[in-house]
Amino acid sequence: MVAPAPLLAAENLAVGYFTSRKTPHAVAENLRLALWPGELVCLLGPNGAGKSTLLRTLAGLQPPVRGQLMLGDAPIQSMSALARARQLSVVLTDRLDAGNLTVQELVSLGRHPHTGWLGGLSAHDEAQVLAALAATNTTRFARRPVGELSDGERQKVLLARALAQDTPLILLDEPTAHLDLPNRVALMRLLHNLARQTGKAILLSTHELDLALQAADRVWLLSATGTLHAGTPEDLVLSGTFAAAFAREGLAFDPATGTFALHAPAGPAVQLLGEGAAAFWTRRALEREGFVPTTSPAPLRVTTPSASGVGFWLCELPGQPAQQHQTIETLLAALRLLPENHPV
Repeated sequence: MVAPAPLLAAENLAVGYFTSRKTPHAVAENLRLALWPGELVCLLGPNGAGKSTLLRTLAGLQPPVRGQLMLGDAPIQSMSALARARQLSVVLTDRLDAGNLTVQELVSLGRHPHTGWLGGLSAHDEAQVLAALAATNTTRFARRPVGELSDGERQKVLLARALAQDTPLILLDEPTAHLDLPNRVALMRLLHNLARQTGKAILLSTHELDLALQAADRVWLLSATGTLHAGTPEDLVLSGTFAAAFAREGLAFDPATGTFALHAPAGPAVQLLGEGAAAFWTRRALEREGFVPTTSPAPLRVTTPSASGVGFWLCELPGQPAQQHQTIETLLAALRLLPENHPV
């Protein structure tokens, strides 16, 4: 069996910009990258790391500072715009001026790299357009002018145009930026399934760190220093590479939950007994109140319903009767009444 070749590959790649004097300025360098058929890759990194610059370079929209960049078996800079458009489609965050085009007309533009010089659409082209509209749940406003769409709707239409282009490789810059949470989740699920079912390689830059850790087959993690780490999300989390890339004062990544800690508790310790969803959300609530949940013995102890076997939270303090609470809200209210000089 012949091993598949990467759809896009880079060796010793440096990306950046050229000054007015044509002097190159690299924002990331020594990059060795490959995109393989059937995988969803998420490009992550802090603001200013160069994610958009890298994405535009990989799309052939700006030249690399140095290094080799291959699209299939050809250097991407040597390819004509038409040849490139048959191999990769791009969705950027740039504002689109679609004039008076309807949604379906805009999505149909994705077929132009495959049509003849007259630009007419065949039955196959029309089917590709309709399939792209259906996949992105935009069929219902196919006849609406693009100018009447919300930002989130327009983003989904641009993805539909890229799908209609039917290229082996799709690059997307912040495709979830203007979507609400249910649509962000649905879009990431769509992209993951699309890569699996069609064999396309999909690369997207995103700030949706939690969704990327769940959906991506691989992560390209670009640090603020321009170093790129590539691997499965799990390996990057367990090695500490992920947390280090987003290290900020007062902000910590919790590898056990795959989330960033909003609060940095510095108050008294609470022995938290329990497991499952009740313990997870009780821990969140206690941290928000400034307590430090721990499994070690502590003067203040909270037992969740999952551990007590009954439907209440049990709060225990030395020398005081145990308190029962039906909700986390009443538990927190009781904890707020503790005097500041309490022995806990």
